[in-house]
Amino acid sequence: MKYLSDYRDGKIARSLVAAIHEAATRRWVLMEVCGGQTHTIVKQGIDELLGRVVELVHGPGCPVCVTPLEQIDRALMLASRREVIFTSFGDMLRVPGSYSDLFRIRAQGGDVRIVYSPLDALEIARRNPGREVVFFAVGFETTAPANAMAVWRARELEVGNFTLLVSHVTVPPAMVAILEAPQNRVQAFLAAGHVCTVTGWTEYEPLAEEHGTPIIVTGFEPVDILEGILMAIRQLEGGRHEVQNQYVRSVKRDGNRPAQDAIAKVFKLVDRSWRGIGPIPEGGLGLREEFADYDAERKFGLQSVAAAESELCRAGDVLRGNLKPFECAAFGRECQPENPLGAPMVSSEGACAAYYRYGLHRKSGGTGG
Repeated sequence: MKYLSDYRDGKIARSLVAAIHEAATRRWVLMEVCGGQTHTIVKQGIDELLGRVVELVHGPGCPVCVTPLEQIDRALMLASRREVIFTSFGDMLRVPGSYSDLFRIRAQGGDVRIVYSPLDALEIARRNPGREVVFFAVGFETTAPANAMAVWRARELEVGNFTLLVSHVTVPPAMVAILEAPQNRVQAFLAAGHVCTVTGWTEYEPLAEEHGTPIIVTGFEPVDILEGILMAIRQLEGGRHEVQNQYVRSVKRDGNRPAQDAIAKVFKLVDRSWRGIGPIPEGGLGLREEFADYDAERKFGLQSVAAAESELCRAGDVLRGNLKPFECAAFGRECQPENPLGAPMVSSEGACAAYYRYGLHRKSGGTGG
């Protein structure tokens, strides 16, 4: 891999900005499908640099943000049970459910623990045979291999007190849902590079062909994103709609086959609700029947849980790309990182958090820091 500084080089970035302006004969609408890309775009002001020729729409690229409200409430129910040790990555603790969050449940005495791997959670289960250990399995296809490995290993070791609360989502069906929405304006996608490191990009090819939409697999540094935008603009201007790979240092067309095999052995495609988008056919992963004993929803009888979103929060519109965060009336006022109304304000990859962190809350006249 080349030095990371090459992908942050100001001279290269300026030349790409100039090339984008030269290539575009009109203003095009592009959507990035990764929260990491969103933060780079907002932090570096890429959207403002290109505003005359490109509108960058922030899509549902944060798996924490699209975890449905009812799934957060299931997590809160489990974490409140005396017999449960609830484990999760740290970015889920502040995500608001309909009545609380995991951080508050822990403050109230719930045994909520931050782990850095699902295998850490499995080890906690082995060391605490008298407790039920639940791991909150959230993420795109990127985190699915490790979660599959944990379940597979739990079965090998005959650990019966370990389960997953599964909230895995799959990216291509969400892109289809966005393209088929009546209000859609997206003309090209910057696809999430880390997801494609696992999946490759073959499943994006029929999507690009059917919907006439260029898809550029893109990295996360400023030069990555600018080059991805340039590739998309050249396709749009030339009337083409192909899948291209900008993130060549990490992504291959067929992806990571061993990781894909691990996912396929443990998980299957299921219909999944995305926060802000709604139910998406085959929009997520669920455990296969042979691993049903490791499904926390089944084990604890939590299949039927209903939840209502805040009436003030416009996170759904933000996640669908229909609204910029500062256009929400609650942004920077009722909704701030210390008191978030929706996941995009508290997640480290959320669009609202990016706009707030880098000072763009001032566009709304908000009072936040």
